[in-house]
Amino acid sequence: MFNLQLFAAATPIDGKKIIYLFRILGDNEAAAVMAFTTENERSVSNESDTIATKDGDIVMPEIETEISTTAILATGDTMAEKLEDAMIEAKKIEIWEANLAEEGTTTGTFKGRYYQGYLTEFTLTSSAEDHAEYECTFKTDAGKKGSVTVTAAQQEAAEYAFTDTKSTGA
Repeated sequence: MFNLQLFAAATPIDGKKIIYLFRILGDNEAAAVMAFTTENERSVSNESDTIATKDGDIVMPEIETEISTTAILATGDTMAEKLEDAMIEAKKIEIWEANLAEEGTTTGTFKGRYYQGYLTEFTLTSSAEDHAEYECTFKTDAGKKGSVTVTAAQQEAAEYAFTDTKSTGA
């Protein structure tokens, strides 16, 4: 029998509330979102290798995380170029996943994960009928759970910031 009380306070999370921020490892600038992101995906797989030993088989799990994202190419946005250059130069990329629907452990943070990995695929599509868009696929480490700081400016850039009805005083 199901205990429906467990779901009484639960609400579904809107996909727009999960954002990704990127930075080339070693850069001093703040992480940034891709402008006009249309879709993100994170998949985790466990590719296990079995090694035969004289004492029996040993299973060696290998966790692989893949993150993919699609965005409409925007004028003045340098993110696509930075990421493509990082791929060509084999530079490691830092990736933060932030769930803007769930607060983190401290004020101004959100529940999230941190990854380091490489961009393994970059695709730019420019059809005659639609906006130009680019897709990126990253292979990363297993990631670490934690609280991610997402500034109001970063939230606004992701177009997911809440705006109150009060005057801004300007």
